[in-house]
Amino acid sequence: MDDFLTAPAGVSNAKLTIGLVAGEASGDMLGAHLIAALKQRLPHAEFVGIGGPKMVTAGMHTLFPMEKLAVRGYVEVLRHFREILAIRRKLIRYFKGNPPDIFIGVDAPDFNLTLETALKRRGIPTVHYVSPSIWAWRGERIRKIGRAASHVMAIFPFEKPLYDAAKIPCTYVGHPLADFLPDNPNRYAMREQLKLPQNVVVIAMLPGSRQSELQYMAELYIRTAQAIAAQNPHVHFLVPLVSRETRNFFEELLYRLGAQDLPLTILFGHAHDAMIAADAVLVASGTATLEAALLMRPMVITYKMSPASYRIMKRKGYLPYVGLPNILAGRFVVPEILQDDATPENLAQALLNVVGDAVVTARLGRQFFEMRRELKQNAAEQVVAAIMPYLKVAT
Repeated sequence: MDDFLTAPAGVSNAKLTIGLVAGEASGDMLGAHLIAALKQRLPHAEFVGIGGPKMVTAGMHTLFPMEKLAVRGYVEVLRHFREILAIRRKLIRYFKGNPPDIFIGVDAPDFNLTLETALKRRGIPTVHYVSPSIWAWRGERIRKIGRAASHVMAIFPFEKPLYDAAKIPCTYVGHPLADFLPDNPNRYAMREQLKLPQNVVVIAMLPGSRQSELQYMAELYIRTAQAIAAQNPHVHFLVPLVSRETRNFFEELLYRLGAQDLPLTILFGHAHDAMIAADAVLVASGTATLEAALLMRPMVITYKMSPASYRIMKRKGYLPYVGLPNILAGRFVVPEILQDDATPENLAQALLNVVGDAVVTARLGRQFFEMRRELKQNAAEQVVAAIMPYLKVAT
């Protein structure tokens, strides 16, 4: 008998069960935040599905390693397609045999929407937390989202009108990052904590959370650090990496490139600490760009992927920018240097320009403050309030 046809030890259908699936580090953070809020209202609820270390720590039983889903780009997904498809089939079978009271897909739309559709057909209420980026590309997905989700939780204010027009239940909940990142990040105190000098330029370098991303980004970041250090000897680099695999990959590459003498500290996680300590941030596109903005840090956004994946995504995109600060502002407020333009020389010059311009830094601070004010809505509590009508429990 398939192991996934029966509930794992500790999970009982006699209690309220909430299914969740997150597919990457940002979803793990959102999922953990949500689990904590749900436990406040539903202390006896059990959580089962796929999540990362934060969700497991929050109390979730995970059926598969989240890293199995953490691939990005068409070409990269194709390489892992059969394995991902098998995981989804087993997960559908598990939830059909052990139906949760509600299922919440945390982002990861390419995986979760099909799963949600199958469960919704079985009468299980389904929630999709974090609207897919239908405003940026693949807008036709709104029809699939309507078939899959009983309710969509939108984290950006411009998303709800799109769902209202399509008559899909949607709640704007704000972004949880704005709720728990510090309102006044203290650069001086963080440098003291990280034992960094106060009189050097600190640049946080965030090349991504997946090993597949580091394969395209790591050498570029190291070469950029070398180019900056050659122009400014009073600089220190912080590189937060989320797993032992990515850390080992980056360290080995430092030695292969002869860059082991760079003034560089690798942190095991602690991305927010690195950004708070920094004068500027070099960041791969994604949620980390919003984190940098909410922490009021100037940044340069860069990204590289396989040429085939990049061509496909560029053709499908609706907007001239990819970074969330630019998308929220509706214009370029921070530089984006992507794909073939992403050279060490270009990135080094852009970062040095940002660090040396007090006027730009002050203007960015005002813009980022307004973004934070708009996104700070107590997101997890808003999600809990929106899903309670789907649960047959006394509150």
